[in-house]
Amino acid sequence: MNKRYNKVIFEVSSEGRKGYSLPKLDVEEKSLSELMPSDLLREGNVGLPEVSEFDVVRHYTNLSKLNYGVDEGFYPLGSCTMKYNPKVNEDMCRLEGFTTLHPLQPESTVQGALELMYDLDMKLSEIAGFARTTLQPAAGAHGEFTGLMVIKAYHKKNGEAEQRTKIIVPDSAHGTNPSTAYVAGFEIAEVKSNDDGSVNVDSLKEVIAENPGAIAGLMLTNPSTLGLFEKSICEITNLVHNAGGLCYYDGANMNAIMGKVRPGDMGFDVMHYNLHKTMSTPHGGGGPGSGPVGVREDLVEFLPTPVVEKKGDEFILDYDRPNSIGRLKGFHGHFGVLVRAYAYVLANGSDGLKQVSEMAVLNANYMMKQLKEKYKLPIDQVCKHEFVLGGIKDTSTGITTLDVAKRLLDFGYHPPTVYFPLIVNEAMMIEPTETESKETMDEFIAILNKIADEAISNPEILKSAPQNTPVGRIDEGKAAKDLVLTYQG
Repeated sequence: MNKRYNKVIFEVSSEGRKGYSLPKLDVEEKSLSELMPSDLLREGNVGLPEVSEFDVVRHYTNLSKLNYGVDEGFYPLGSCTMKYNPKVNEDMCRLEGFTTLHPLQPESTVQGALELMYDLDMKLSEIAGFARTTLQPAAGAHGEFTGLMVIKAYHKKNGEAEQRTKIIVPDSAHGTNPSTAYVAGFEIAEVKSNDDGSVNVDSLKEVIAENPGAIAGLMLTNPSTLGLFEKSICEITNLVHNAGGLCYYDGANMNAIMGKVRPGDMGFDVMHYNLHKTMSTPHGGGGPGSGPVGVREDLVEFLPTPVVEKKGDEFILDYDRPNSIGRLKGFHGHFGVLVRAYAYVLANGSDGLKQVSEMAVLNANYMMKQLKEKYKLPIDQVCKHEFVLGGIKDTSTGITTLDVAKRLLDFGYHPPTVYFPLIVNEAMMIEPTETESKETMDEFIAILNKIADEAISNPEILKSAPQNTPVGRIDEGKAAKDLVLTYQG
C-alpha cells in the first residue's frame, strides 16, 4: 500500500504520451473549423494531461489506496452511523431489470419497480408508525426540507401559514435542523437542554408561551445527539400539539430504536429516514443518499407527487393530488438506493431489524463502559446506539480531544466525531454500530486507552500527530478558509 503517493494527474503527464490508439482514417480528413461553428471552438490549448492508460490506472489505483471507508476498517463516526453495507444489496440493485429501466417508460412496463417502491413505502411507514412515506427526497437534509414544507402546507390549508412562522429546535440538535428550517422560510426558536442533553421542558414551555399562535412545529432527534432517549417525549409532543404546532422527527438515530418504539407512537407527525444510515445503503463519498419522509394520515395529501398507488392489481403514478407540495426531486428519487434499502429490510425482517437496534445499543454500552476509566463520561447512564465522552481525564499535559483524534490516525483508525454535540466540552462521539465484532471493539478500546497513557508519558507524540499518514497535522482554520481548488504546476 503506497500511503505516500501524493501526485495529481498533471504531474504524471508527459508531452506526446497517449492512452488511446485509433485505426487509420478511412475518410477524408477535415479540420474542426470546417465541421463546427467558430463561436463553439476553443481558441487556446485545452491543457489536458497527456498520459498512457497504464499511467491513468496506476495513478487512480494509488489514489484509491489513500481512501478510508467502512470496508477497510473501523469507522466509529458518532451521529453518522457508518454501518456495514451487505454486498448482496449491491447485487440486487444491479439486476438487469432495474439498471435498464428508464423513468419515462409507460407504467405498464415498470410494474415491478413501482411495486417495489409501493411496498418499501408501506414497510418504512409501518416501521416508523406513519400512514405513508414519500421516497423522493435525495438525502437527510432534503428530507427535512420536504417535511417542513409539508408542515407549512398543513398550516396554509388551515389558514394559519402567515402566523405560524417559528420552528422550535433544541440547542443540542443536528446542525441541519435550524439550517433547514431557515431555508424553508421559518424562524428558529431555540430550546435549552438539560445537563444530560435532553430537552428542558420548562424551557420549552417558556418558548411556547412567548410565541402564542406562532409555533409551526418542533424538530427533534430521539435518541438525542448524546445517544440518550428523551424520557419526556410524550409530554414534549403534547405541549407542541396543544400549541397548534406539528412535531418533526429527525430520523438520524433510527438505528437505535427499530422494532422497539416508533416515532409515530411518540407523537411525531412527520419524519425523515436516512436510508444511508439506517438501512445500510452506501454512505459518504458524495452519495447518493436517500431521505424518505413519513407522515400521519391527514398529512398524506401534501406529500410530493407523483405518489405510487395500487389500484387492483396495477401500480400507478398518481399526479392528481391538488394539495401536494409538488415535486422535490427529478423523477422518483434515487432508485438504486431504494432497491438496496428494500433488500436490507426484506433480508432482516421484523425480528432482524429489532436485533439490529439491540446489537447497536449493546455495542455502544460495552465500549462506553470500557472507556470511562481513562476518559471523562459526562453522562454516566445507559446509552442507545452512541455515546459521548468529554476527552481524557488527565489533562495535566494539555492534551485535547483533537490531539487524541489525530493520534488515532497513526494507528489506522478513522477518528470518532469530535467537538459535537456542542453542549459537551471536548466532546468525542463514538458509534460502533451493530455490525462490529467484539474483537474489533476491543482493539479500538485498547488503542484509545494507549493514547490516554501516551498523553501523560509522551504528550509531544500526540501534539505532532499524525506521523504515519500522507498528510501530517494541518492548520485546520487555514484549510477551511484558504481553499486551493485548482492545480497550478
